[in-house]
Amino acid sequence: MTAEPGDNSWMLEQIRTVRGVRHVVVLSADGLLKVRTDHTPPDVADKLAAACAGLASLGHGISREFGTGAVPRQVMVEFDGGFLFVRGAGDGSRLAVVTEAMIDPALVAQQMQAQVLRIGERTLSTPTRAG
Repeated sequence: MTAEPGDNSWMLEQIRTVRGVRHVVVLSADGLLKVRTDHTPPDVADKLAAACAGLASLGHGISREFGTGAVPRQVMVEFDGGFLFVRGAGDGSRLAVVTEAMIDPALVAQQMQAQVLRIGERTLSTPTRAG
């Protein structure tokens, strides 16, 4: 099941309008797509969400092994043609942004942080499962 952009995509518009940003999604910790911008097709959003869940999990393992064990605040990948940023966006959620190569990574990271604060962690958080 893919998330439709209309419901909560407003949350992502300030990031999406940053020059060079190509895709923005919010995903659950297990890689399920929660929100996508209307500029990100559903199939791309689903692939991005799944990939980012794996990347975030890898970052968490590295943090446990080499850091203090805390959940990493952000994971960034630079590749030919752009960047991928993944950061926590509430309990159990992640905000992921794919950009073109010619961007200011610090500006994108700053805008992601500001957006998460504006939205509020409660809005993006994944509900806890009873069990």
